[in-house]
Amino acid sequence: MNFGRGRSREEPEINLIPMIDILLVIIIFLMLTTTYSRFAGLEINLPTADAQASADKPAEINVAVTAAGEVVINKRPVSGSGIGAIAAAMQAVVSPGAKDPVVIINADAKAAHQRVIDVMQAAQQAGFVHISFATQAIQR
Repeated sequence: MNFGRGRSREEPEINLIPMIDILLVIIIFLMLTTTYSRFAGLEINLPTADAQASADKPAEINVAVTAAGEVVINKRPVSGSGIGAIAAAMQAVVSPGAKDPVVIINADAKAAHQRVIDVMQAAQQAGFVHISFATQAIQR
């Protein structure tokens, strides 16, 4: 006996409105509970254009890094390749009465970046806090 002969079978359907409501609540919850982390930045003191020339010219230590990775301080090559040898050569160049000498790094474009970092670490190890980079204009 078939009692449901004349009735058509109803297809089940998914109600999307409650699912959308739940997703919106989850998105709002995630937006409110998200923490934003700040990355530490490097503080750089940029020079100003209206600065007056100082009466005392600070002592300069000119450090050149060649493409082969050799370090030359005030036109004298450094015998050792380690950070300690570079720091000792920097300290030997500075006159005893000089106040806060400036280390000027002039690196070749094809020099390894690690050698420039080694020079910066040697300057820090030698106690020199003022470091500057020399640049050259490109001839076209």
